[in-house]
Amino acid sequence: MKILSPSILSADFWRLGEQIKEMEAAGVPWIHIDVMDGLFVPSISYGMPVIASIRKETDLFFDVHLMIDKPERYIEDFAKSGADLINFHLEATEQVEETIAKIKKLGKKAGITIKPNTPARAAEPYLELADMVLVMTVEPGFGGQKLIPECIGKVTEIRRMIKEKGLNVDIEVDGGINMENIDTAIAAGANVIVAGSAVFKNDIGVNVKNFLKKMQ
Repeated sequence: MKILSPSILSADFWRLGEQIKEMEAAGVPWIHIDVMDGLFVPSISYGMPVIASIRKETDLFFDVHLMIDKPERYIEDFAKSGADLINFHLEATEQVEETIAKIKKLGKKAGITIKPNTPARAAEPYLELADMVLVMTVEPGFGGQKLIPECIGKVTEIRRMIKEKGLNVDIEVDGGINMENIDTAIAAGANVIVAGSAVFKNDIGVNVKNFLKKMQ
C-alpha cells in the first residue's frame, strides 16, 4: 500500500490547523511530524505540545520523526501526545532494540531512520523488529533541499533485504521528493512518501491530489 505523508515542517504555522484540514479533505491519510532538538540536527522545530494540540482536531495517522539525541528519553511523552508511529535515528542512540521495544510496549508502531551517509546494512539487524525504515534522501534538519540521488539505491537494497527475510516492513523516503522524482522512489521500493514544500507550495488540495494520482 502506497501512503502519502506530507511534512508539516513546510506548513504555514499561522494556518496549520486550516492546512491540515485541507490535506485531510483532499485524501491524505498520514501527516509527517518532524521533531528537531538543535543537538542531533542544527535546527529546532516543535515538540509534544504542538502534536497534542493538533491531535485533538484530527484523526489522521501521526508519523512522528524524531531527529533528537537519545530519543529513548522521550518515547512515552510522544506516545502520550498522540503519535501513532515513532521514528528515530539509528545514529542518535546506542539503545536501538530497547527503544523499539519501548515504542511497541506503548502500543505504537516503531520506525528506524538512517541518514544519507549511513549504509543500508545498518538497518538490517532491526528489520524483524521495526514496522518501517525511513531512508533520508537529504541531510536531516532543513526543509526544501534537493534529493540526493545516491540515497535511492539504499531503498532498493533495503527492499531486497525485506523480501529475502519475508517481512512486511514499510520503507519511507523523506527529502526533496516532488512530482518529478516520486516515480523513481516508488520504483526503488518505497511505499511511504514524505513531501513538504511540494505539497504546501501554492494549492495544497491540488498538490495532494496530484501526488495521490501518481501513487495509484
